[in-house]
Amino acid sequence: MGTAADAEVLDSQGKSRRIHDFLGDRIVLLSFIYTSCSDVNGCPLASSVLRIVQEQVRHSADLEDRVRLISFSFDPQYDTPARLREYSSHFLSPGFDWQFLTSPSPQALAPVLAAYNQWVIRDYDADGNYLGTMSHLLRVYLIDRDMRIRNIYSTSFLHADTVANDIRTLLAEEHRE
Repeated sequence: MGTAADAEVLDSQGKSRRIHDFLGDRIVLLSFIYTSCSDVNGCPLASSVLRIVQEQVRHSADLEDRVRLISFSFDPQYDTPARLREYSSHFLSPGFDWQFLTSPSPQALAPVLAAYNQWVIRDYDADGNYLGTMSHLLRVYLIDRDMRIRNIYSTSFLHADTVANDIRTLLAEEHRE
């Protein structure tokens, strides 16, 4: 499936980082979201499933320090670091490693979306006015410690139990190597 792409990002504190800063030391679930998404089968679903995975991981001693979640906003104009901090407060358990990231600009975002084959289209009315929504595919990427994309979950296959089992499978593979 390929290697996870790198790019400059901003974390929820506004600090400039790289995607690869968050990869390599843990199994990672990377979701692309925007915080104002209203499609129940889109970003809210991804964030809800990741919250359940977070709870499963937190209550499993063999997983807790080996998994990181990343929610990467593809709406850098609205999803500022401050907005991401507010949004994360609805999902993040204290002490858990769930990063909320955005791009420094729409121009910097485009190559990231292309590298992950994540298409996003801003929605406009018949007069060309932006509606404040975006059409997009729901995709959540499972990335191993070698920064390889091992699975891509879509709406139909994004279930917390499935994801948690896939994480355990990756960790078992590492243990055998």
